Amino acid sequence: MAKQNKTRTLWRWMAGQRGRYLAATAAMAVGIVLLYLSPQIIRGAIDGIIDGKLRGQGDFVVRCIRWLSGDDRHRALWVAGSLVIGTTALSGLFTYVKGRWAAFASESIARDLRERLYDHLQHLPVFYHDSAQTGDLVQRCTSDVDTIRTFYSTQVVEIGRAVLMLVTALPILIVMDWKMALVATALMPVIFVFSMAFFSRVQNSFKASDEAEGKLTTVLQENLTGIRVVRAFARQTFERDKFEHKNEDYRRLNFRLYVVMAWYWALSDLMVFCQTAAVLFVGASRVSHGSMSVGTLVAFLQYEVMVVWPVRQLGRILTDMGKAVVSLGRVEEILAQERETEPVKTAGDVPERVRGEIVLEDVSFSHNGKRVVDGVSLRIPAGQTLAVLGPSGSGKSTLVNLLLRFYDYDAGSITLDGRELKELDRKFVRSQFGVVMQEPFLFSKTLRQNITLGRHAAEEPETVEAATAAAIHESIEGFDQKYDTLIGERGVTLSGGQRQRVAIARALLRDAPVLILDDALSAVDTRTETSILDALRGRRGRHTTILIAHRLSTLAQADRVIVLEHGRIVQEGTHEELLQQPGLYRRLWEIQGALEEDLRSESESGVDASRDTGFQPVLEASQ
Repeated sequence: MAKQNKTRTLWRWMAGQRGRYLAATAAMAVGIVLLYLSPQIIRGAIDGIIDGKLRGQGDFVVRCIRWLSGDDRHRALWVAGSLVIGTTALSGLFTYVKGRWAAFASESIARDLRERLYDHLQHLPVFYHDSAQTGDLVQRCTSDVDTIRTFYSTQVVEIGRAVLMLVTALPILIVMDWKMALVATALMPVIFVFSMAFFSRVQNSFKASDEAEGKLTTVLQENLTGIRVVRAFARQTFERDKFEHKNEDYRRLNFRLYVVMAWYWALSDLMVFCQTAAVLFVGASRVSHGSMSVGTLVAFLQYEVMVVWPVRQLGRILTDMGKAVVSLGRVEEILAQERETEPVKTAGDVPERVRGEIVLEDVSFSHNGKRVVDGVSLRIPAGQTLAVLGPSGSGKSTLVNLLLRFYDYDAGSITLDGRELKELDRKFVRSQFGVVMQEPFLFSKTLRQNITLGRHAAEEPETVEAATAAAIHESIEGFDQKYDTLIGERGVTLSGGQRQRVAIARALLRDAPVLILDDALSAVDTRTETSILDALRGRRGRHTTILIAHRLSTLAQADRVIVLEHGRIVQEGTHEELLQQPGLYRRLWEIQGALEEDLRSESESGVDASRDTGFQPVLEASQ
């Protein structure tokens, strides 16, 4: 995005707040006019009251002071001082009004930008989130938005302030003494060119620093999320060194940015002081020769600062603008990502709740250049329980992702109650599924809030019923706060089995037409698994159930079983039919049967047989 396009984007984001910025600019203009009166009052006091020399513009000011004070010179000085204080105070009041309106406008812009970013991230395809770094996204939604907010709150109005001060002060200087005006503005072109060069340099430095901060945030976020794994493998030293390396990169780039800024402020200050010294030197010479009054020199010195300040301030404005442009570019990269597309047409009249019949015809899907699902055809009647078995990477979870429209299939057809899935709204499709993911995610909320996530209006008996069916009710009742117990981030205060059972309760409470359990019983013991399966059998017919698991005992009660391998269905039938066929299913049944026999023998010898038998490695080894 070109710089001018980014500048236009900064202007576009001001929509809805431009009126407040205009009012802030008007208040600032009044403040500047009042501020510019002070040098004239001081000039009139010096030339007209102290020296008695009435010259040019000082005449009107002196007459006003004398009208207020009479012929008492001492009182006239008090009047002049009071006018300076009054105009300065009024100028400060209008400056406060300016700051208040600008702050309100900038905070509103930042709020709208955060909300738009958050909403956009909620609707980006899963493909994007697969490759995006969470820490970097957090950086863009917080630090980058705050950088943009800072520019809007401080520098947008300052641009108008600098322009007003410049275009107001220059005519005053020229009218007062055009020769001295040339001296007072001699270095302004140099300072302006220097500020523009600095703008380009600081923009590049800030971009490098901002990207380094994003990488630092990513390392921190990953480490805090995986703190248990880090400690389990005693990797604290390694992680600390990795963080130290990223932190050093950020420090070095940030230091380079501050060095660039330090050079600018030092050199610009030097030029401003040289400009002031030139005015003082030439002005003092002219005063000594009688071609300029002392009051005019004092006023010139004050106005000179007011002229040079906006040009010097241009560096700070450009600095914050450069940062804002970089941050805006990073934010726009997210907003430029295409949201999940919805169908142009709908597949006829769609009921509020489907029956749950799912048909796949020659479905294929590739991910990262690899064919993950290859020509799968399958029909699941409404209310039927389908079990899916297969080694890791066979395409089981990918089928779930296709049904939920996390991804869209490349070829073939998937229909839900006879309606093509791609022609249905994603939110509608997902509302028809109750899902327990392979890695269940719980929010840092109460157990009740996690279970009722899909049905906020669920009554207490319904919540308890779902928790009982998921074999988690008794565990919850054992907590001090019961269902109001606050769990940690991602549910870390619960065991793996408890997290899975809370996720199952959440899916059951939703009571969707289709229930998907993606390896949802891998972390529970055999007795708990049996209890959950019994509860699911009691609900048979209420849902179309897709059960993905590695334990064959979990799959045995399904109406039908399919075996996936390399994205294809290699076996299909009931549990009894597959046991009669040579192939992966019967081989796994024999292996698991032998393992269970060994466990029973161990239990008779005093070894706990209720632990998880870990059939997934067996499944993979059998391949």
